[in-house]
Amino acid sequence: MSGAVLGAFSTPWNLRAAAEVRREVKRFRPDIVHAHNTFPLLSPAVFPAAAGAARVLSLHNYRLLCAAAIPLRDGHTCTLCLDRRSVWPALYHGCYRGSHIATLPLAAGIALHRARGTWKTDVEAFIALTEDQRQRLVAGGLPASHIYVKPNFYPGAPVCRPWHERAARVVYAGRLSSEKGVDVLVRAWSLLGSQAPELCIVGDGPLRAQLSQEAAQSSAPIRFFGQCSAEETQRHISEAKLVVVPSTCIEGFPMVLRECFAFGTPSLVSDIGPLPALVREAGGKTFRAGDSDDLGRQATALWMQPDQLAAMSLEAHAAFLQHYTESANYSVLMRIYDAALREQRDRSSDV
Repeated sequence: MSGAVLGAFSTPWNLRAAAEVRREVKRFRPDIVHAHNTFPLLSPAVFPAAAGAARVLSLHNYRLLCAAAIPLRDGHTCTLCLDRRSVWPALYHGCYRGSHIATLPLAAGIALHRARGTWKTDVEAFIALTEDQRQRLVAGGLPASHIYVKPNFYPGAPVCRPWHERAARVVYAGRLSSEKGVDVLVRAWSLLGSQAPELCIVGDGPLRAQLSQEAAQSSAPIRFFGQCSAEETQRHISEAKLVVVPSTCIEGFPMVLRECFAFGTPSLVSDIGPLPALVREAGGKTFRAGDSDDLGRQATALWMQPDQLAAMSLEAHAAFLQHYTESANYSVLMRIYDAALREQRDRSSDV
């Protein structure tokens, strides 16, 4: 049997992985088993195999309910499988990699674990990245009482660059693909023309050649830096006076926002998914997702008010100090672990 076929059969339920986890749990006797991703080969079979420990699962996407993991189809937001609590839309559209065959094992896994109640009986605590994600997961059928919110955090003690030392530029950092809305951003800058502030695009992806060509035909100051290291990317963000996150898909918790908060860089984000709520407490602003005209208007309005941008910088860093430090995140995680342990004890006593 080929590796691809074996992997497909193992996606819904991997007997070998379950046996290995069961053996290790019996040997080590952990209090908590915390998983971040069981796709493709571990499979959710590891959760019943870890019975006896409090089982915690971090949800970095929507894979438990959505075969594509990101609620996006043909470049547009699609939540049919979550809303209907069904895998038939995914099978019909071939949502995973645009293939009906490739979608089948993922859809089968979703249907299997929904039917056997894996998420109600074999996981004591789920961790969502945002309240928006939590609500969508509840709507999709996960148990509301077991889903907790713990955002991404920035490790260490980042230095917030003084406002007067920052360069007069706007930064986009991320994958150059349609769901990230970077084409919307370049179009907005092209419409603004030579009056636009300098836009620095950090990252690479399938739209790189197209966007470079569009930028070359525009009078707007747009520079492409390509794929950069994490350190270089963070330097671009920390030196900027504004970061734009123009996503057209429902995000989890973009790491670029974590870094905006850590370095006190103001943010302008699309009004979709969790983004508005994330930046609201950090002084950020929004524009209509997918609307280049509105993006251009909102960016120009902000750029013409340097005092407001400086105030947004302070708000962003204040939000970081309150919610996104190592210590704050650790406290949240320990509370979730405590809740998972209580739930595990309650379930054990009911047996």
